[in-house]
Amino acid sequence: MIFLIKLLLAHIIGDFLLQPKSWVAEKEKKKVRSPKIYLHFLIHGTLIVILLGIDFWAMAVCLMLIHGLIDLTKLYFQKNNNRVYWFFGDQIAHLSSIVGFWHFWFNPEIYLSFSSAFWIYCTALILITQVAGITIQLLLAVWSKKLDLSEGASLQNAGKHIGMLERLFVFVFVITGKWEAIGFLLAAKSVFRFGDLRKSKDRKLTEYILIGTLISFGISILTGLAVLWIVEKI
Repeated sequence: MIFLIKLLLAHIIGDFLLQPKSWVAEKEKKKVRSPKIYLHFLIHGTLIVILLGIDFWAMAVCLMLIHGLIDLTKLYFQKNNNRVYWFFGDQIAHLSSIVGFWHFWFNPEIYLSFSSAFWIYCTALILITQVAGITIQLLLAVWSKKLDLSEGASLQNAGKHIGMLERLFVFVFVITGKWEAIGFLLAAKSVFRFGDLRKSKDRKLTEYILIGTLISFGISILTGLAVLWIVEKI
């Protein structure tokens, strides 16, 4: 099981932490002619070797090539009106290939150790911060275009970091069994947001914030429950 967690961690780091927006923009523009896309593939293969060891170089090469094929397919078929669908389809394809290769390569026997728990929590933390942030942004993109969010001064990237901290708190509350604290956090956020909503008197903004909050809390809760289930079962 630990090998699967490490493979997932390598994918998350390569696709979300080590892929700047400038690379994504260049890949979408130049597609197969972009040097960044091949550097992106190489990073994925290198991460697998680093996390699993040099003995698994053959698996790293295979997964790197499959990752490249999936990404190129997405680049050539993705349009502005179906970007969200291709994002989720792309990630599902990557995760399916990872699980398939893990099962074929290791014929796994599931077990738990301190090291396994570390990798599980490490993967979950990156998932609820970076991955969840990008996912929520994509899901809300359709509605954000219809809102005027330019009014009022705001700290740079403040919303992004607030969302990350919010999800981290919820995740910690779930795995520690402090469910009442989640309600307190939600109530506190509602109090702070009340002033903005009262001043704007904009029903669309209210609905936008509510949807974003519920998605953010939902991802954190589901991730926390999944981690608890995995740790208990293995």
